[in-house]
Amino acid sequence: MSNLTSDFFVDRLKAWGVTRIYGYSGDGINGVLGALQRAEKAGNGIEFVQVRHEEMAAFMATAHAKFTGELGVCLSTGGPGATHLITGLYDAKLDHAPVLAIAGQAETTVRGASYQQELNLDRMFADVAEFVQEAASPAQVRHLVDRGLRVATARNGVTVLILPKDVQDMKWEEPELAHGFTRSGPGYTKPRVLPHDADLRRAAEVLNAGSKVAILIGAGARDGAEAVVRVADLLGAGVAKALLGKDVLSDELPFVTGAIGLLGTKPSWDMMQGADTLLMIGTGFPWAEFLPPDGKVRAVQIDVDAGMLGLRYPTEVNLQAARARRWRR
Repeated sequence: MSNLTSDFFVDRLKAWGVTRIYGYSGDGINGVLGALQRAEKAGNGIEFVQVRHEEMAAFMATAHAKFTGELGVCLSTGGPGATHLITGLYDAKLDHAPVLAIAGQAETTVRGASYQQELNLDRMFADVAEFVQEAASPAQVRHLVDRGLRVATARNGVTVLILPKDVQDMKWEEPELAHGFTRSGPGYTKPRVLPHDADLRRAAEVLNAGSKVAILIGAGARDGAEAVVRVADLLGAGVAKALLGKDVLSDELPFVTGAIGLLGTKPSWDMMQGADTLLMIGTGFPWAEFLPPDGKVRAVQIDVDAGMLGLRYPTEVNLQAARARRWRR
């Protein structure tokens, strides 16, 4: 196998557990595509799904992340190929899906020369990405991959790695043990985040005091579906589902009222309007007008992202919590 920076890049993605990349070819990213082909021939490949358009690559990577729980990965050439990724990446950002976007770039030797398909991609992706960097030398690639994937998975967001054509084809050399170099490693396990016992007791008191409890779940409840069923049974509660939580529980369960919102069901609406207590689990459901009026119910919310707590309804108890998840295979 060739010992190029692109080969190391593909090997590092493999070490992080990446099994599939959605992308569209182009000369700006051909170094990585060649490395993917070499890895496949060596029996250590990553599946490459050829799409018809780079925008679809980003949407497919986002869907992969949402419905498998894995990191989604998409790939494009530079210039217009990279700009096509951005709409799908905003879907990942706004739905809190961990996605890595790999984009080609003009050679480092012509950066700043208004060269063919040369765009300042790091600036373009700055709003959509939690982490975006362009490699200028092989020595950077190791820590860009390790840090970028760790940030994407830890923050449920987007990482963009930009690889100039010449960097992809340079000979790979490990970072030196010297000033001006850093040496990183792969691997990350999401922590199990638990609220304080006092806050759990406060939440239990609110929920146990309710006689008409409504539960609203989103994608964040997917790993805790069995617990949601137990809680609904103990509280005698109904469960409505935000759009991204549709697959968490079956509509055939007798206590599930179906979707809520603009395309929601009447039972979900009636449940919310008749409730005296609300429990929201792992959801950023945007249309607050479908929730009870302020002050009508006592409310508890659970979410991994503290920034989403108390955002749609003035909840009495806010619990930041998440189960552990291992991302490296």
